[in-house]
Amino acid sequence: MTTDTPVSAPIAKRVPTERTHHGDTVTDEYAWLAKKDDPETIAYLTAENEWTEASTAHLASLRETLFTEIRDRTQETDLSVPVRKGGHWYYTRTVEGQQYGIHCRRAIRDGETDPPIPTDGAPLDGEEILLDGNVLGEGHEFFALGTFDVSPDGRRLAYSTDFSGDERFTLRVKDLQTGELLGDEVPDVFYGSAWSADGSSLFYLTVDEAWRPYRVWRHQVGSPSSDDVTVYEETDERFWVGVELTRSEKFIVIESHSKITSEVRVIPAGNPTGEPAVIAPRRQGVEYSIEHHGHRFLVLHNDGAEDFALAYTSADRPGDWVPMIEHSPGTRLESVDAFANHVVVQLRTDGLTGVRVLTAGSTDAYDIDFPEPIYSVGLDSNPEYQTNTVRLRYTSLVTPDSVYDYDLVTRELVLRKRKPVLGGYDPAGYEQHRGWALADDGTRVPISLVCRAGTPRDGSAPCLIYGYGSYEISMDPWFSVARLSLLDRGVIFAVAHVRGGGELGRHWYTDGKMLAKKNTFTDFVAVARHLVKTNWTAADRLVARGGSAGGLLMGAVANLAPDAFAGIVAQVPFVDALNTILDPSLPLTVTEWEEWGNPLADPEVYAYMKSYGPYENVADHDYPAILAVTSLNDARVLYHEPAKWIAKLRAVAPGGTYLLKTEMGAGHGGPSGRYDSWREEAFVNAWILDRFTG
Repeated sequence: MTTDTPVSAPIAKRVPTERTHHGDTVTDEYAWLAKKDDPETIAYLTAENEWTEASTAHLASLRETLFTEIRDRTQETDLSVPVRKGGHWYYTRTVEGQQYGIHCRRAIRDGETDPPIPTDGAPLDGEEILLDGNVLGEGHEFFALGTFDVSPDGRRLAYSTDFSGDERFTLRVKDLQTGELLGDEVPDVFYGSAWSADGSSLFYLTVDEAWRPYRVWRHQVGSPSSDDVTVYEETDERFWVGVELTRSEKFIVIESHSKITSEVRVIPAGNPTGEPAVIAPRRQGVEYSIEHHGHRFLVLHNDGAEDFALAYTSADRPGDWVPMIEHSPGTRLESVDAFANHVVVQLRTDGLTGVRVLTAGSTDAYDIDFPEPIYSVGLDSNPEYQTNTVRLRYTSLVTPDSVYDYDLVTRELVLRKRKPVLGGYDPAGYEQHRGWALADDGTRVPISLVCRAGTPRDGSAPCLIYGYGSYEISMDPWFSVARLSLLDRGVIFAVAHVRGGGELGRHWYTDGKMLAKKNTFTDFVAVARHLVKTNWTAADRLVARGGSAGGLLMGAVANLAPDAFAGIVAQVPFVDALNTILDPSLPLTVTEWEEWGNPLADPEVYAYMKSYGPYENVADHDYPAILAVTSLNDARVLYHEPAKWIAKLRAVAPGGTYLLKTEMGAGHGGPSGRYDSWREEAFVNAWILDRFTG
């Protein structure tokens, strides 16, 4: 930072660069910003940060107030509900003033069946600290864990660390009996790991030059990483690879998956040097996953079942899939978890999540009931196979994150902990609603809303509308402490469940991808117009927010309906989509072709993506105020996309307010420490509130 306060927004230099595809030549004047190591790039990003700081200096007091409100509502010294595994309770705790979690365990005592939960978040008597994120992260601007994996016998811990935000981790092994950090060290690994049954071998992943996890390795504890063996390599560039140990601890599972196709291999965990065996060969368009359950593998699949069905096949000789839950259009089966005597399926129907229980050896199946009209529920950490109790997580727009234990035999639901919200929070002081907007093609689009009780419905209330709409990811209702600061200032918060997400089943996703992607954008605009028409808010009181692929949504609606919004927040936004998807050397590009289409090979896809790409379609008209937030080390959506977008907006539509904030030492998720994240959220929320008063 310089000591001089900038008096005007930085203007990026123009360096014409041509691209030609399918007979179409386009000049990109800001392609040079993709040169991350160029001092001119860093200087430009720094100048943008200085301009953003100067332009928001008047919000400094409000930012500090919002940060303080988040902190004051948070029980800073706290402890997660301990999870039973083997002879220990495992949990994470936080300490006031410290940025990161402390990972611990404590031996289970005789007769102890319920998890010990101190209300003050104090350490459990007799605890063992396995890993302290504050110690690991000391002296680093950024810190994140990639894997945290205790061996089946509880004697060793595999963990990996990232100190830059680029999601390339270094893997290490700790002896939990002695507390000694072993000499094992493997650089440049990806998320995920799996132990052999005896804890002697560790399976892990590495990425290719395009940051695609494609190799599974086996490491013998105590040996140099140069001796590690490649167990499987995925050569199809559309496919990612994952590795895990089944809950039964009987099999290492290697899953290869593209956006629309998958294939699973298994290795007996007791024979880690064995060859991976294919459960079912890949077939284009068929997705399946497996879960080991006694003598069989449960298979969740979409073969002739758009919303998925559940079947099983022999674990000894996998073959035909025998139906267990038939396909039911409109009920999307999302995952299956196997326990010794029960099977638990997570699903969604009519936009709401649910949990279904099946008893082994019986046709008995039932769904667990929950009281609120709008909520989100799913399985939490459940590492034990031999158990009749499952851990559930539950939340809503007004209910703080809650942890339940559910007895699969007695069907009793026991609340173990609800995240404390300090300062006298009362859910009864807030309202949540479900609404529906009508899209241009007649499709009904669901909306979730929350506000203070008694918020006026005369169009005077400010509103923040959030959207995502890609990858079949659903924006299920969630509770936010930071959001309370907006609600208590009269802001309505709305979630537009647009097509491209998975809220209403697989068709909701397919109707918002590839050559139907524009439905995502028009749905969002329809929701915005609906909120105004039904007097929730007014266009000059409405701010939109989205991140990553939701940032693409923000950029698209800024071009499509700039009059519908008073402001737009685009975080790590995918706004230069066409240029990125045209370059197969960039991270994730080839794997993304089944989500967006392949504009390199298909002129129709090229023309379609060009017609909606935010960067491609910046025009000289009145845009709402725009705040773009990115990170220099983001490996998923590269920093130069929002940088180019803001530069072009300023050049082509110079009358608007455009700000770019770049985290110079973080990745896709932004700042890593919790206090830093709170400050980032306070910064964004202060800017949003300023739109309602400016």
